[in-house]
Amino acid sequence: MSIERLPVFAAGAGLSVWSLSSAVRTMVVPRPLQSVIARVVFESVRGVLRVFMGSRPTFERRDRRMALLGPLSMLLLPAVWLAIVHVGFSAMYWGLQQSRTARAAYELSGSSLFTLGSRAAGDLPSETLSFVEAGIGIGLLALLITYLPSLYTSFNRREVAVALLEVRADNPPSGPNMIIRYHLIQWDGGLSAVWKDWENWFADLEETHTSLPALVFFRSAQPTQSWVTAAGAVLDAAALRTSTVDGPREPEADLCIRAGYVALRHLSDFFQIPYDPDPHQGDPISVTRAEYDAVCDRLAAAGVPLRADRDQAWLDFAGWRVTYDAPLIALAALTMAPDAPWSSDRGAAFRRPPLVVRQDRSRPSTGGNDDG
Repeated sequence: MSIERLPVFAAGAGLSVWSLSSAVRTMVVPRPLQSVIARVVFESVRGVLRVFMGSRPTFERRDRRMALLGPLSMLLLPAVWLAIVHVGFSAMYWGLQQSRTARAAYELSGSSLFTLGSRAAGDLPSETLSFVEAGIGIGLLALLITYLPSLYTSFNRREVAVALLEVRADNPPSGPNMIIRYHLIQWDGGLSAVWKDWENWFADLEETHTSLPALVFFRSAQPTQSWVTAAGAVLDAAALRTSTVDGPREPEADLCIRAGYVALRHLSDFFQIPYDPDPHQGDPISVTRAEYDAVCDRLAAAGVPLRADRDQAWLDFAGWRVTYDAPLIALAALTMAPDAPWSSDRGAAFRRPPLVVRQDRSRPSTGGNDDG
């Protein structure tokens, strides 16, 4: 290797290591880590899809385009990794042998990476690099093959609960509708099981959607369903049950809210969505008092027993809602979720936050107002 070509060899090695690091961070390490390549791929695909949406897309057109974001990005990402490795090893082959042309190095790299065997390396150092590159190519494809089943298993597990919620909370889902439905079928105690199930759902959501962040952008099979709006409906139902509905206190509802806002905050932390990690009762929320009063009137008309002091009930509800309000609305905007009350229908201030990945993975505080 000549001294003149040594920087090119080093740059090629750096590119290859960078690509492998991105693949390991994305597919192997079971925790959310930054990947510039993955971020750029998702941003690029999202930008192209937005172009095809047009300036004023209908909901149906927007949903069809955004449904492709997650799958297309996941298919494109391994191709980008392989392309970077291809370029990196081409630079290394070219740097190793003074007489080798850039085209010959490029052909040798492609032959080795895809195990075609159409080009012979010749010298021992190049042969060694060829074996290493062939192993990398096979390894990246094997990672993709094993990664996709895990991703779709987590997706299916998430979507079963989202689909079942339509039976309990209508479509689009609504927390007040869930409470009214359980009251009308005279199964008020059945909500305790809902809180337990969704506490587990939120824990699973946090683990899978931070370690497999592509899942955030995988949309439901039904255009009007979304994991974000489902989460908001359950959290609102639990907050109303704890703060507004009269009856014995259900600790399961409190724990469900805690599990929900912890999961949404951790996802917000990953995508660098701002929120107050230590909110207090009285801080502003996106739900207005008039909207809350209208819901209370609906609950009362359906025969749901409510607490006598509505002013205190509003303060208690707002105290719970503030713990998850900002993350919920921002994630609904990030995923372009279908309209649903008290989540994706909130103001345009949260529309389209940037797709960025946070470098600092310190856990946010789960403080808030635990007493509602």
